[in-house]
Amino acid sequence: MISKEEFDTARAATDEYLTRAGIVLTPQEREAIEVADFGKGDLATSGLQILTYINTSRCCAKELVMTPHQTCPEHRHPPVNGDPGKEETFRCRWGEVTLYTEGEQTANPRCQPPAKDAAHYTVLHETVLRPGEQFTIQPNVKHWFAAGKDGAVVSEFSTTSRDEFDIFTDPGIVRAPRIEGE
Repeated sequence: MISKEEFDTARAATDEYLTRAGIVLTPQEREAIEVADFGKGDLATSGLQILTYINTSRCCAKELVMTPHQTCPEHRHPPVNGDPGKEETFRCRWGEVTLYTEGEQTANPRCQPPAKDAAHYTVLHETVLRPGEQFTIQPNVKHWFAAGKDGAVVSEFSTTSRDEFDIFTDPGIVRAPRIEGE
């Protein structure tokens, strides 16, 4: 759970990061920014700010904004009702983001999982994305990602997003954000 003040601060920072990346928002889009702390109560360490432009039965487009060294916990997008699960392409727009996926472990990875949750980070095949670079994650593949020292803005293009079905390695993750007093 995060406080209303943390939520408002994160939304304002998200708007600033998107402006740095040259992404213009409407007032309605600013109000639609989601702030996810994944139930950890430590947004600066485990968190993600999300703006969903569209999410239909066929496609989804989002902006993912991360503050310096912020981490999105390890998860996968499983099959749902005969659909193979979400396939997503991350394209870095600003800053730097490091993705970790299934595959051969990278020697000396650039990022470390949050210390208190390290047991729930099991994949360490590293891909670094800088502005203009992109990577596609196939359905049902475990992955996590972390922003670089300046933070990151990442555009996500995917098949239908069904966040409520995401499977996190950490069983304590709460996907839907909770704000004190709401």
